[in-house]
Amino acid sequence: MLRIIPRNDAAVQGNWQKELANAITDPKDLLQFLQLDPENFQSDIAARKLFPMRVPLSFAKRMQKANPNDPLLLQVLPQHAEFIEVAGFNEDPLEEHQAAVPGLLHKYKSRVLFIVRGGCAVNCRYCFRRHFPYQDNSPNKQGWQQALNYIAQDQAINEVIFSGGDPLMANDQQLAWLIEQLEQIPHLKRLRIHTRLPVVIPSRITIELTQLLAQTRLQTIVVSHINHPNEINQELSSAFAKLHEAGITLLNQGVLLKDINDDASILAQLSEALFSANILPYYLFLLDKVAGAAHYDIDEQSAVTIMQDLYQRLPGFLVPRLAREQAGKRSKTPIDIGLS
Repeated sequence: MLRIIPRNDAAVQGNWQKELANAITDPKDLLQFLQLDPENFQSDIAARKLFPMRVPLSFAKRMQKANPNDPLLLQVLPQHAEFIEVAGFNEDPLEEHQAAVPGLLHKYKSRVLFIVRGGCAVNCRYCFRRHFPYQDNSPNKQGWQQALNYIAQDQAINEVIFSGGDPLMANDQQLAWLIEQLEQIPHLKRLRIHTRLPVVIPSRITIELTQLLAQTRLQTIVVSHINHPNEINQELSSAFAKLHEAGITLLNQGVLLKDINDDASILAQLSEALFSANILPYYLFLLDKVAGAAHYDIDEQSAVTIMQDLYQRLPGFLVPRLAREQAGKRSKTPIDIGLS
Protein backbone atom coordinates (compact mmCIF):
# COMPACT_ATOMS: atom_id res chain seq x y z
CA MET A 1 0.00 0.00 0.00
CA LEU A 2 1.36 3.40 -1.00
CA ARG A 3 1.96 5.58 2.04
CA ILE A 4 2.55 8.96 0.46
CA ILE A 5 -0.83 9.80 -1.06
CA PRO A 6 -3.20 11.46 1.44
CA ARG A 7 -6.56 9.83 1.91
CA ASN A 8 -8.26 13.03 0.76
CA ASP A 9 -6.10 14.06 -2.20
CA ALA A 10 -8.67 16.66 -3.35
CA ALA A 11 -8.45 18.45 0.00
CA VAL A 12 -4.68 18.73 -0.35
CA GLN A 13 -4.57 19.79 -4.00
CA GLY A 14 -4.74 23.57 -4.33
CA ASN A 15 -3.24 24.26 -0.90
CA TRP A 16 0.47 24.64 -1.49
CA GLN A 17 1.48 24.21 2.13
CA LYS A 18 -0.46 20.95 2.44
CA GLU A 19 0.96 19.75 -0.87
CA LEU A 20 4.43 20.57 0.42
CA ALA A 21 3.82 18.70 3.67
CA ASN A 22 2.63 15.65 1.72
CA ALA A 23 5.64 15.52 -0.63
CA ILE A 24 7.09 12.08 -1.31
CA THR A 25 10.29 11.54 0.67
CA ASP A 26 10.80 7.78 0.36
CA PRO A 27 12.17 6.55 -3.02
CA LYS A 28 10.26 3.29 -2.61
CA ASP A 29 6.98 5.19 -2.45
CA LEU A 30 7.80 7.17 -5.58
CA LEU A 31 8.77 4.02 -7.48
CA GLN A 32 5.61 2.20 -6.42
CA PHE A 33 3.51 5.20 -7.46
CA LEU A 34 5.16 4.98 -10.90
CA GLN A 35 4.58 1.23 -11.11
CA LEU A 36 8.28 0.45 -10.83
CA ASP A 37 9.60 -2.32 -8.60
CA PRO A 38 11.80 -0.86 -5.81
CA GLU A 39 13.73 -4.14 -5.67
CA ASN A 40 15.34 -3.18 -8.98
CA PHE A 41 16.62 0.11 -7.51
CA GLN A 42 18.19 -0.93 -4.21
CA SER A 43 21.67 0.41 -5.00
CA ASP A 44 20.14 3.70 -6.15
CA ILE A 45 17.89 4.09 -3.12
CA ALA A 46 20.95 3.94 -0.86
CA ALA A 47 22.06 7.33 -2.24
CA ARG A 48 19.26 9.08 -0.36
CA LYS A 49 21.62 9.20 2.63
CA LEU A 50 23.87 11.52 0.62
CA PHE A 51 21.04 13.97 -0.11
CA PRO A 52 17.42 13.53 1.00
CA MET A 53 14.71 12.98 -1.59
CA ARG A 54 11.67 15.24 -1.79
CA VAL A 55 9.14 15.18 -4.65
CA PRO A 56 5.70 16.85 -4.54
CA LEU A 57 2.87 14.65 -5.79
CA SER A 58 1.94 17.25 -8.41
CA PHE A 59 5.36 16.78 -10.01
CA ALA A 60 5.26 12.98 -9.71
CA LYS A 61 1.94 12.92 -11.58
CA ARG A 62 3.70 14.40 -14.63
CA MET A 63 6.06 11.40 -14.79
CA GLN A 64 5.36 8.53 -17.16
CA LYS A 65 4.29 5.37 -15.37
CA ALA A 66 6.52 2.28 -15.69
CA ASN A 67 9.33 4.28 -17.33
CA PRO A 68 12.59 4.16 -15.33
CA ASN A 69 14.12 6.68 -17.77
CA ASP A 70 11.41 9.30 -17.44
CA PRO A 71 13.23 12.67 -17.67
CA LEU A 72 11.47 14.10 -14.65
CA LEU A 73 12.13 11.01 -12.54
CA LEU A 74 15.84 11.10 -13.42
CA GLN A 75 16.10 14.59 -11.97
CA VAL A 76 14.89 13.58 -8.51
CA LEU A 77 15.47 9.86 -7.89
CA PRO A 78 18.65 9.01 -5.92
CA GLN A 79 21.17 7.16 -8.07
CA HIS A 80 24.11 4.93 -7.20
CA ALA A 81 26.36 7.13 -9.37
CA GLU A 82 26.20 9.76 -6.62
CA PHE A 83 28.65 7.67 -4.60
CA ILE A 84 31.34 7.91 -7.29
CA GLU A 85 33.99 10.53 -6.57
CA VAL A 86 35.07 12.37 -9.72
CA ALA A 87 38.08 14.66 -9.98
CA GLY A 88 37.10 18.31 -10.29
CA PHE A 89 33.76 17.86 -8.54
CA ASN A 90 33.53 19.19 -4.98
CA GLU A 91 31.05 20.27 -2.32
CA ASP A 92 31.35 24.02 -2.99
CA PRO A 93 31.90 24.43 -6.75
CA LEU A 94 31.03 28.14 -6.75
CA GLU A 95 32.83 28.93 -3.48
CA GLU A 96 29.66 30.25 -1.87
CA HIS A 97 29.95 28.81 1.60
CA GLN A 98 31.40 32.06 2.94
CA ALA A 99 28.57 34.61 3.02
CA ALA A 100 28.90 38.42 3.26
CA VAL A 101 26.60 38.22 6.27
CA PRO A 102 24.53 35.16 7.23
CA GLY A 103 22.07 34.49 4.43
CA LEU A 104 23.49 37.06 1.99
CA LEU A 105 25.90 36.38 -0.90
CA HIS A 106 27.49 39.36 -2.64
CA LYS A 107 29.22 37.93 -5.70
CA TYR A 108 28.26 40.62 -8.21
CA LYS A 109 28.75 44.37 -7.70
CA SER A 110 25.22 45.64 -8.31
CA ARG A 111 23.18 42.75 -6.94
CA VAL A 112 23.06 40.45 -3.96
CA LEU A 113 21.69 36.97 -3.43
CA PHE A 114 19.33 36.88 -0.45
CA ILE A 115 18.84 33.35 0.91
CA VAL A 116 15.28 33.65 2.15
CA ARG A 117 14.77 29.99 3.00
CA GLY A 118 17.06 26.99 3.14
CA GLY A 119 14.64 24.27 2.08
CA CYS A 120 13.16 23.39 -1.30
CA ALA A 121 9.90 21.85 -2.42
CA VAL A 122 11.86 19.41 -4.59
CA ASN A 123 15.41 18.15 -4.17
CA CYS A 124 17.01 18.07 -7.60
CA ARG A 125 19.89 15.58 -7.50
CA TYR A 126 22.19 17.88 -9.53
CA CYS A 127 21.67 20.86 -7.19
CA PHE A 128 24.89 22.84 -6.82
CA ARG A 129 23.86 23.70 -3.25
CA ARG A 130 23.20 20.12 -2.14
CA HIS A 131 26.08 20.53 0.36
CA PHE A 132 25.42 24.19 1.24
CA PRO A 133 25.47 24.96 5.01
CA TYR A 134 21.89 26.20 5.21
CA GLN A 135 21.97 25.75 8.98
CA ASP A 136 24.31 28.78 9.07
CA ASN A 137 22.52 30.75 6.35
CA SER A 138 18.79 30.52 7.05
CA PRO A 139 18.19 33.49 9.32
CA ASN A 140 14.95 34.56 10.98
CA LYS A 141 13.68 38.16 10.87
CA GLN A 142 16.52 39.27 13.12
CA GLY A 143 19.02 37.75 10.69
CA TRP A 144 17.14 39.25 7.76
CA GLN A 145 17.58 42.64 9.35
CA GLN A 146 21.35 42.20 9.34
CA ALA A 147 21.19 41.47 5.61
CA LEU A 148 18.89 44.46 5.04
CA ASN A 149 21.33 46.72 6.85
CA TYR A 150 24.15 45.48 4.62
CA ILE A 151 22.11 46.25 1.49
CA ALA A 152 21.11 49.70 2.77
CA GLN A 153 24.73 50.66 3.36
CA ASP A 154 25.93 49.84 -0.18
CA GLN A 155 24.45 52.20 -2.76
CA ALA A 156 26.03 50.22 -5.61
CA ILE A 157 23.43 47.49 -4.99
CA ASN A 158 20.31 48.09 -7.10
CA GLU A 159 18.91 44.58 -7.31
CA VAL A 160 18.09 41.89 -4.76
CA ILE A 161 17.74 38.28 -5.84
CA PHE A 162 15.62 36.08 -3.58
CA SER A 163 17.11 32.60 -3.61
CA GLY A 164 17.63 29.62 -1.39
CA GLY A 165 16.82 26.79 -1.08
CA ASP A 166 13.69 28.27 -2.52
CA PRO A 167 12.52 31.73 -1.44
CA LEU A 168 8.86 30.87 -1.98
CA MET A 169 9.10 28.40 0.89
CA ALA A 170 8.45 31.54 2.95
CA ASN A 171 4.76 32.28 3.24
CA ASP A 172 3.11 35.35 1.72
CA GLN A 173 3.08 37.27 5.01
CA GLN A 174 6.81 36.76 5.51
CA LEU A 175 7.53 37.80 1.94
CA ALA A 176 5.34 40.89 2.33
CA TRP A 177 7.33 41.99 5.38
CA LEU A 178 10.63 41.43 3.64
CA ILE A 179 9.61 43.24 0.45
CA GLU A 180 8.27 46.16 2.49
CA GLN A 181 11.68 46.54 4.11
CA LEU A 182 13.43 46.43 0.74
CA GLU A 183 11.09 49.06 -0.68
CA GLN A 184 12.37 51.49 1.93
CA ILE A 185 15.93 51.28 0.58
CA PRO A 186 15.96 54.04 -2.05
CA HIS A 187 18.77 52.73 -4.27
CA LEU A 188 17.03 49.42 -4.92
CA LYS A 189 15.31 49.15 -8.31
CA ARG A 190 14.57 45.49 -8.88
CA LEU A 191 13.55 42.32 -7.11
CA ARG A 192 14.29 39.01 -8.77
CA ILE A 193 12.85 35.75 -7.42
CA HIS A 194 14.53 32.49 -8.46
CA THR A 195 12.19 29.62 -7.75
CA ARG A 196 11.27 26.06 -8.65
CA LEU A 197 8.49 25.72 -6.09
CA PRO A 198 5.59 26.87 -8.34
CA VAL A 199 6.93 24.60 -11.08
CA VAL A 200 6.45 21.51 -8.91
CA ILE A 201 3.53 22.94 -6.89
CA PRO A 202 1.71 25.47 -9.11
CA SER A 203 -0.76 26.36 -6.34
CA ARG A 204 2.10 28.29 -4.70
CA ILE A 205 1.21 31.19 -6.99
CA THR A 206 -1.56 32.50 -4.79
CA ILE A 207 -3.73 35.56 -5.32
CA GLU A 208 -1.97 37.17 -2.36
CA LEU A 209 1.50 36.53 -3.79
CA THR A 210 0.46 37.84 -7.20
CA GLN A 211 -0.94 41.02 -5.70
CA LEU A 212 2.14 41.50 -3.55
CA LEU A 213 4.49 41.29 -6.52
CA ALA A 214 2.25 43.46 -8.70
CA GLN A 215 1.95 46.24 -6.15
CA THR A 216 5.55 46.67 -5.01
CA ARG A 217 7.44 49.69 -6.34
CA LEU A 218 10.31 47.35 -7.20
CA GLN A 219 10.35 46.04 -10.74
CA THR A 220 9.80 42.32 -10.23
CA ILE A 221 11.10 39.37 -12.22
CA VAL A 222 10.25 35.74 -11.48
CA VAL A 223 12.84 33.29 -12.82
CA SER A 224 11.55 29.73 -12.94
CA HIS A 225 13.70 26.61 -13.17
CA ILE A 226 12.29 24.25 -15.81
CA ASN A 227 14.47 21.75 -17.66
CA HIS A 228 12.11 19.66 -19.77
CA PRO A 229 8.87 20.30 -21.68
CA ASN A 230 7.09 17.53 -19.75
CA GLU A 231 7.30 19.73 -16.66
CA ILE A 232 4.90 22.22 -18.24
CA ASN A 233 1.25 21.20 -17.89
CA GLN A 234 -2.01 23.16 -17.87
CA GLU A 235 -1.89 23.64 -14.11
CA LEU A 236 1.54 25.26 -14.34
CA SER A 237 0.55 27.43 -17.32
CA SER A 238 -2.58 28.66 -15.57
CA ALA A 239 -0.64 29.54 -12.43
CA PHE A 240 2.05 31.49 -14.26
CA ALA A 241 -0.65 33.25 -16.30
CA LYS A 242 -1.67 35.04 -13.09
CA LEU A 243 1.79 36.54 -12.80
CA HIS A 244 1.90 37.43 -16.49
CA GLU A 245 -1.46 39.17 -16.33
CA ALA A 246 -0.24 41.14 -13.31
CA GLY A 247 2.67 42.50 -15.34
CA ILE A 248 5.42 40.39 -13.76
CA THR A 249 8.35 39.61 -16.05
CA LEU A 250 8.73 35.83 -16.40
CA LEU A 251 12.03 34.20 -17.35
CA ASN A 252 13.34 30.65 -17.21
CA GLN A 253 16.74 29.18 -16.65
CA GLY A 254 17.56 25.52 -16.93
CA VAL A 255 20.51 23.18 -16.64
CA LEU A 256 21.83 21.03 -19.47
CA LEU A 257 21.57 17.49 -18.13
CA LYS A 258 22.81 14.25 -19.66
CA ASP A 259 20.05 11.86 -20.77
CA ILE A 260 17.39 14.40 -19.73
CA ASN A 261 17.51 17.40 -22.06
CA ASP A 262 20.81 17.11 -23.94
CA ASP A 263 19.05 17.14 -27.29
CA ALA A 264 18.20 20.10 -29.53
CA SER A 265 14.74 18.72 -30.30
CA ILE A 266 13.84 18.50 -26.61
CA LEU A 267 15.23 21.97 -25.91
CA ALA A 268 13.25 23.38 -28.83
CA GLN A 269 10.08 21.82 -27.43
CA LEU A 270 10.94 23.31 -24.04
CA SER A 271 11.38 26.82 -25.45
CA GLU A 272 8.12 26.61 -27.37
CA ALA A 273 6.25 25.34 -24.30
CA LEU A 274 7.79 28.06 -22.13
CA PHE A 275 6.80 30.81 -24.54
CA SER A 276 3.27 29.42 -24.80
CA ALA A 277 3.16 29.83 -21.00
CA ASN A 278 4.40 33.45 -21.35
CA ILE A 279 7.84 32.55 -19.98
CA LEU A 280 10.90 33.66 -21.93
CA PRO A 281 13.94 31.33 -22.11
CA TYR A 282 16.82 33.11 -20.36
CA TYR A 283 19.83 30.94 -19.47
CA LEU A 284 20.84 27.35 -20.08
CA PHE A 285 23.67 26.47 -17.72
CA LEU A 286 26.36 23.88 -17.95
CA LEU A 287 26.33 21.72 -14.85
CA ASP A 288 28.03 23.16 -11.78
CA LYS A 289 30.62 20.60 -10.75
CA VAL A 290 29.14 19.60 -7.43
CA ALA A 291 30.13 16.35 -5.76
CA GLY A 292 27.56 13.63 -6.40
CA ALA A 293 26.27 14.97 -9.71
CA ALA A 294 29.00 14.14 -12.24
CA HIS A 295 26.74 11.67 -14.06
CA TYR A 296 24.61 14.60 -15.26
CA ASP A 297 27.53 16.44 -16.84
CA ILE A 298 27.76 17.37 -20.53
CA ASP A 299 31.11 18.48 -21.91
CA GLU A 300 31.31 21.99 -23.34
CA GLN A 301 31.87 20.98 -26.96
CA SER A 302 28.80 18.73 -26.94
CA ALA A 303 26.80 21.58 -25.47
CA VAL A 304 28.01 23.93 -28.22
CA THR A 305 26.95 21.43 -30.90
CA ILE A 306 23.49 21.15 -29.34
CA MET A 307 23.12 24.93 -29.22
CA GLN A 308 24.21 25.33 -32.85
CA ASP A 309 21.45 22.89 -33.79
CA LEU A 310 18.96 24.74 -31.57
CA TYR A 311 19.60 28.03 -33.37
CA GLN A 312 18.58 26.33 -36.62
CA ARG A 313 15.28 25.24 -35.08
CA LEU A 314 14.16 28.40 -33.29
CA PRO A 315 14.00 32.16 -33.68
CA GLY A 316 16.76 33.84 -31.69
CA PHE A 317 14.46 35.19 -28.98
CA LEU A 318 13.53 31.64 -28.00
CA VAL A 319 17.12 30.42 -27.64
CA PRO A 320 18.48 30.66 -24.07
CA ARG A 321 22.02 31.87 -23.54
CA LEU A 322 24.47 29.05 -22.88
CA ALA A 323 26.62 29.92 -19.87
CA ARG A 324 28.40 28.58 -16.83
CA GLU A 325 29.02 29.97 -13.38
CA GLN A 326 32.59 29.98 -12.16
CA ALA A 327 33.89 30.56 -8.67
CA GLY A 328 35.33 34.04 -8.18
CA LYS A 329 33.96 35.47 -11.44
CA ARG A 330 32.10 38.78 -11.26
CA SER A 331 29.46 37.65 -13.74
CA LYS A 332 28.13 34.61 -15.57
CA THR A 333 30.54 33.27 -18.18
CA PRO A 334 28.87 33.02 -21.61
CA ILE A 335 29.91 30.11 -23.83
CA ASP A 336 30.86 31.05 -27.39
CA ILE A 337 28.95 28.74 -29.72
CA GLY A 338 30.69 29.98 -32.88
CA LEU A 339 27.80 31.44 -34.87
CA SER A 340 29.66 34.54 -36.09
